[in-house]
Amino acid sequence: MNAFDPKEDSRAFRDALGAYATGVTVVTVPSDEGPVGITANSFASVSLDPPLVLWSPAKSSKRFNYFTGAAHFAIHVLDAHQQQLCNGFTQNKSAFEGLEISLSDNDVPLIEGCLARFECELHAEHDAGDHTIIIGSVTRAQSRDGLPLLFQSGKFVSLKG
Repeated sequence: MNAFDPKEDSRAFRDALGAYATGVTVVTVPSDEGPVGITANSFASVSLDPPLVLWSPAKSSKRFNYFTGAAHFAIHVLDAHQQQLCNGFTQNKSAFEGLEISLSDNDVPLIEGCLARFECELHAEHDAGDHTIIIGSVTRAQSRDGLPLLFQSGKFVSLKG
């Protein structure tokens, strides 16, 4: 194992972070321009009581302003077979075409067929360097059996079911 100073070698730091496999999500919000989504792998549980989750958009993202301060949002945990859906929202904030969606009571776009979905109200936001940590209070959740879409070391990886 090679030691390095993450302040001096940001590429090595990024590569080390990539060793940790993460699930892949799509976060959605309503906007004046219509529904908006973004692919994110910075999702984590925070608390069971009260039910809280977090995700962290990059401040440099062209979609950042849609999500920071959003009163309501949904986090969709993607199934192993939803890589195309993931790729769509990586490239386009409006990649809803061809997807089965509904709207929550707060007009948040809800993507059907995901492994899990968390409908959230904004609980808190915290400045975190080049990202913002957004904590959501989960108002409704659903899940189903299946395997998650995973990302590690810059590529998609899978579990054997």
